[in-house]
Amino acid sequence: MSDKDYMRIAIDLASRNAGSITGGPFGAVIVKDGSIVAQASNSVTVDNDPTAHAEVNAIRKACKALGTFNLSGCTIYTSCEPCPMCLSAIYWAHIDKVFYAADKDDAARAGFDDDFIYKELSLPITQRRVTFNRISETEGLKPFIMWQENMEKIDY
Repeated sequence: MSDKDYMRIAIDLASRNAGSITGGPFGAVIVKDGSIVAQASNSVTVDNDPTAHAEVNAIRKACKALGTFNLSGCTIYTSCEPCPMCLSAIYWAHIDKVFYAADKDDAARAGFDDDFIYKELSLPITQRRVTFNRISETEGLKPFIMWQENMEKIDY
């Protein structure tokens, strides 16, 4: 299959989802070594989960299918340019390559505007819309010290 074939599958998932009540108009396919290991659509509303974007759902399925948290060697095909959360998940999953169809401006015109998140991230933490309060700073270091000293940890 070609990159366009995998993208057609992602777009088909998004189209089917757009015509239903299961979530938004987004679909994603993850491929490794020429085989589809996971595919998913957005299920935010049906799952009552704001993190259930197509890319995140596909990453979760791929990790389960491959028995790993590291998706190195994988490519994700997504019907739309990933939002900041999905982009972060792609980086954390170590996915090698992203192909997308619609871009963030197309998504914004359809009511899915994530530009405010990019703007928020560029602001100092004290100026963001969501209030952040740092407390228990000293106690909060304990888990990190324990992690650094754990000789049996699995780095990721």
